[in-house]
Amino acid sequence: MIITKDQPFTKEEIEKLKEQFDSYIKTVIDVEKKICSAGMDRHFEGEQLLLAQGSEQSNIWGGGIDLVSSNIDFNSFINIRPNQNNPSNEILDPKLRGIFETLTRYFFGKIL
Repeated sequence: MIITKDQPFTKEEIEKLKEQFDSYIKTVIDVEKKICSAGMDRHFEGEQLLLAQGSEQSNIWGGGIDLVSSNIDFNSFINIRPNQNNPSNEILDPKLRGIFETLTRYFFGKIL
């Protein structure tokens, strides 16, 4: 189940998001509009939802949360953007990475 919103996820929503992988939730965040799409099988699914809602590609980044360790990761194929100085699956820019982490903590504050 994919849920997209601009407010923190409730405990009930997080339980639904866990259904895909049990101990991991994939996330895609528009770092400009502060909208999170989560719970997808592949990051591009969340990316497509955000694009359809008017997000700009340059503002959409992917990662996830390991629910066992509570670690946030910054890894997704959608992050490969040589034209934005990001030739890796990882979000490389420290400032952008910080924004992504802050937003992830905002959206998933009930578990992080």
